[in-house]
Formats: sequence, C-alpha cells, structure tokens
Amino acid sequence: MPGARPRMANGFHSPARRRCSNARCLRCPPRRSPSSSPPFPALADLKLCNRMSYVVEAAIGIDDKAATATRGWFRIDPATCRVVAQGTLNADRILLNARALPVYGASPIPQNGSDTLCVAQGNFVIAAARQCRSGQTPTPFTQITPTRTDDGNLVAYLAEDSEYDDEQARLAGVQRLLVIAGYDAAPIDGVDGPKTQGALAAFLKSRGLTQDVVQSQNFFTTMIDAVQSPSATGLTWCNDTPHKIMAAVATDDGKSVVSRGWYRIEPGKCLHPDVSGTPKQVFSFAEAVDAENKTVKLKDKPLNWGGATPLCTRESKFETNEQGDCSNRGFATTGFVPVDLSAGGKTLRFAMP
Repeated sequence: MPGARPRMANGFHSPARRRCSNARCLRCPPRRSPSSSPPFPALADLKLCNRMSYVVEAAIGIDDKAATATRGWFRIDPATCRVVAQGTLNADRILLNARALPVYGASPIPQNGSDTLCVAQGNFVIAAARQCRSGQTPTPFTQITPTRTDDGNLVAYLAEDSEYDDEQARLAGVQRLLVIAGYDAAPIDGVDGPKTQGALAAFLKSRGLTQDVVQSQNFFTTMIDAVQSPSATGLTWCNDTPHKIMAAVATDDGKSVVSRGWYRIEPGKCLHPDVSGTPKQVFSFAEAVDAENKTVKLKDKPLNWGGATPLCTRESKFETNEQGDCSNRGFATTGFVPVDLSAGGKTLRFAMP
C-alpha cells in the first residue's frame, strides 16, 4: 500500500516515551523469572489508542506463568481509544496483533512478532492460545510495554512513522478512505486544505450526506460502507462467492506498468483498489482462497478471474514496476485481464461458475 509505512509503537504522552522507527524495534524487556511479581497491576484497565490513518482490528495476548490467553477482535477507528482488558489484568507480558480492515488491501501493518498465538474469526476468547484447535489460526504477536497513567490504568498506542496526533490521524484516515473511494484527496498527510475539503464535499454530495456527519462517531463506518459498495467511477471489485477473494491491480501510464496486491475482499463485499492518477490502461486479477489462504479449486482448476496479459505477482504483499523476467526476480507470471474504464467506472463481480 502506498503511504507512510505504519509501525506499532507503545508508550504514553511524556518526554521520556521511547519512539521506534518501525514495528521491529518494539521495546521488549527481559522476561521476568517465575519468582518475580507481575509487572502489571492486577486491577488495571488496558487501553489501546489508534494514531494511525487506518481503521484497525486488534487482538491481545495475556501471558502469565500458568498460560497464555488471547482475545479479540477490537475495532479501533483513527484518533480513538478502546479498553481491551478491564479491571482483571494480571500478566507477565502483554502481546498485540493489529491488522487493517480488508478495505485497505494487503495489511500495511507489519507483523513480525516472535510469539505465535491462536486467533479466531469474529469475537473470540481463547484460554490456551499456544496450541490451536479447529477454527483457530496461528498468528504472530508482538510484545508491547504499555505505560501506566496517573489513574493507575495502562495505555499503548498504534502509530505511524508520520507520528500523527489525534486530529491529524483522523484527517489522514478520512483522506485515505476518500482516495480508496475514488476521490482525489492525496497526499495522505493529515493536513487539511482545499483539495481535501473538495474531495470530502464531493463524497458527501454523492452519498446525500450533510457536513454534520463528518464529526459523528460513525463517520468511518459510513465511509467504509461507501467504499464497499459499487461506484460510478474507477474500478470496483465485488465478491459474490462464499469464499474470501484476493485481488491484484495493475496500471499502465504509458511509461511503465505497475502491478500490486493483494487486496482482500470478503464474501458479499465490494472494494475499490487505489488507482491514482489517470492511467491509460488498468488490469485486474483475482482468485478465491480458503481459510488457510490456499487457492480454491473446482474440478482441479483454480477459481480465479484473470486474462491473457502476463504481469508479475508474488504470494505476499507486492508492488513492482518491472514486468519482465518475473521468475528470476522472485515473482510469478500471472494472467491479468484489461478493464475498460472509458465510461468512467467499471464493477467486476466475482461469482461462482
């Protein structure tokens, strides 16, 4: 995904708070010996605050001497906080996994923690999270070190390299969704101006909304619902299958062809890939995957929607402007289909054959 590379940082507003350049430098203190007292008080709420330009879902891991439990998913909008453990926190370590909503495509939040714990779909609580059972998925978690506030509770932040404050994070979050919805609100920088206001006004007008809704608590939900519905402009993917679909897009500006992916489209949902500028040609590829992210096959044939234009992709998140010699560069050659946007908008609906 374009834009600042997000990171997970932890801390509280104080001069001594340590800031990291990315998720890999999360401060991980040495694990305490069993004889040590837990570093976190038994009666303390744990609050996560989102200072990113993405709506995220978070899961936490509570690690003590007896077992490791996980719970989630907690949705947190930009510039908001949410209590994820209330009044009963007793842990040697606290761990975190955070992911952006599918509307943003491949999750821009790096997940490189050393602890692998089990999670599940929807709301879940897993008491023994180091041995996954049916319906549970092993997922990397990163240890965090929340800061105790003056009232005795704990707080940890999700932040980007841009180090937005709350107001900037909210505005950058609005800008990012406007761009995905097909409105020119770039750059995504959390800075207000005529361009952002013009894009926002056009979005509100197209949806029959008033300016008052911008300050409502449900505004990000309103925007996401709009992004996940067919649009009269740009490219829209809609998933009419019972499977999760992973899609990739490519744009040709006349000088080079850039392919990137993957965008996750849940069953029954639509998504607008971020197609910036005015490309001369747009290409699309999509495939259905199962719960383990393996390609769904029907009669031994992959369930996908592509074409005859060979472009470079790979299994993990990617973006490349070189389309030759894919295999020798660690990519695969995938057949994309051209998308005609001459009428201003195109919706590709993926359905079962």
